[in-house]
Amino acid sequence: MADPFLGVECSATGRRWRGPSAEQDRQAEALAQAARLPAPVAAVLAARGVPPEGAAPFLEPTLKDLLPDPLSLRDMGAAAERFLAAVSGRQRIAVFADYDVDGGASAALLLTWLREMGLAATLYIPDRIDEGYGPNVPAMEQLARDHDLIVCVDCGTLSHDPIAAARGADVIVLDHHLGAETLPPALAVVNPNRQDEDGDLGHLCAAGVVFLMLVEVNRQMRAAGMSGPNLLAFLDLVALATVADVAPLTGVNRALVRQGLKVMAKRARPGLVALADVARMDSAPTPYHLGFLLGPRVNAGGRIGKADLGARLLSTADPAEAAAIAERLDQLNTERREIENAVRAAALDQAEARGLDGPLVWAAGEGWHPGVVGIVASRLKEATNRPAVVIGLDGDEGKGSGRSISGVDLGAAVQRLAAEGLLVKGGGHKMAAGLTVARDRLEDAMERLGELLARQGAGQAGPADLRLTGLLMPGAATVEMVERIEQAGPFGAGAPAPRFAFADMALSFARRVGDSHLKITFGDGMGARLEGIAFGAFDGPLGPLLEEHGGARFHLAGRLDVNTWRGQARVQLRLEDAARAA
Repeated sequence: MADPFLGVECSATGRRWRGPSAEQDRQAEALAQAARLPAPVAAVLAARGVPPEGAAPFLEPTLKDLLPDPLSLRDMGAAAERFLAAVSGRQRIAVFADYDVDGGASAALLLTWLREMGLAATLYIPDRIDEGYGPNVPAMEQLARDHDLIVCVDCGTLSHDPIAAARGADVIVLDHHLGAETLPPALAVVNPNRQDEDGDLGHLCAAGVVFLMLVEVNRQMRAAGMSGPNLLAFLDLVALATVADVAPLTGVNRALVRQGLKVMAKRARPGLVALADVARMDSAPTPYHLGFLLGPRVNAGGRIGKADLGARLLSTADPAEAAAIAERLDQLNTERREIENAVRAAALDQAEARGLDGPLVWAAGEGWHPGVVGIVASRLKEATNRPAVVIGLDGDEGKGSGRSISGVDLGAAVQRLAAEGLLVKGGGHKMAAGLTVARDRLEDAMERLGELLARQGAGQAGPADLRLTGLLMPGAATVEMVERIEQAGPFGAGAPAPRFAFADMALSFARRVGDSHLKITFGDGMGARLEGIAFGAFDGPLGPLLEEHGGARFHLAGRLDVNTWRGQARVQLRLEDAARAA
């Protein structure tokens, strides 16, 4: 193993710092020279494996270059033809969607497209508690009686019986969850994660799949001499879903999110405008805003409120309706945080008692709200660097959600568990899964899940190392430099934001702000200074260490962003870790 970066074997947060390899350093130097890039930008591209000749297209990703042929996905032609036939014949269309952001955005894509074509469709989103995830037999029977076509988005790949129950209507599935060996009896199942797909587009979320179908529908319309809605204006919804569903920001997803953020910045969609306003967004949207401000609020309706609120917000053309729904979602999000905090504390206590060094961290509790178990599982995963499952028990069953770490396919393991009969049902994708388990099979199921995950290497890692892109001096951290680095984004799942280290810094200011945050000013002793903010620093050892620095010097590490205050832009370090300089 390579020597720790700057000699930091154990930082303030207990992590080992890892810098670029010697090969990455060589690649960065070649990129800087050949593509005439600043060294920090070249370091980011080298970490992504971008060769010198690929630097220009990587920094300016376009849909023209990266959008795949929709027909490369199985059943896409049949799905687009049937959808277009329903539109041309003015048939009755229903959209059955999941209750999360991806489902809501996918539904909104179809509802908005149809509205622009002069058609109204029925929206159906199941209640999380009463109906659970995905199509169910009573709902599909009812929809089939009143509609000619049912489009299931972000669900349906494993719904054999419910889709078979939709007699009299055609069913199209547009999904991305892991498929089984057999497919449901739908007219078309378009899913990059079907077992018979090659997986090249497996990183798409459901909204990405829906967007590709609309691309193919528009293409078929043009071939017939007709014109469809401008799909570029729909990319704000695709971007929101991609980031909120933690889809990897690689390949075409980079271009979808990059262009979608530009569309969102124009503030043309009433629902997203209202949501941004209640979330008090005061700058151009970024992946952070989508993942941590907008996404949780859209999700709040499906988690603890009325399941269709998110999709209705994203699809409405009425600013007054949008403002009312956004306000309600904001309230529900506050309630969701309170419920989450209580469940998280109990789950962490239980998981710690069971042990945090195995391949799986799990907890189950009586009456834990099914709308927050997924978020709590994410918190456990982040705290332990292990796959985590959290289950709410009610009667003879428990409904749970799991989150995984990079390199461990949780969805496949959960699906195998269901096939072995240890779960009532279960499925998902690599990084997230849902499951239902009988109370009397809970311990056996979790033990077996741990075994399956251990085979994939779960539990072998300690606390996550801090990966650093390189070294930077305060004087080099200019607004222009940060903007150049942002060109290598967007950053998120599968494309982590670059983190830089500042070596041997002196603190001239360190003070607690709010309940647990730390604000600092630091410099290299040669005149250049930077400000930094460490959120939640006093929830751990980082805050006390730096607040009581006593004149000591530190290596500091974190992400750079531009903080705009009263029209003035300044670079700020989002401090994540520190270590005493030797």
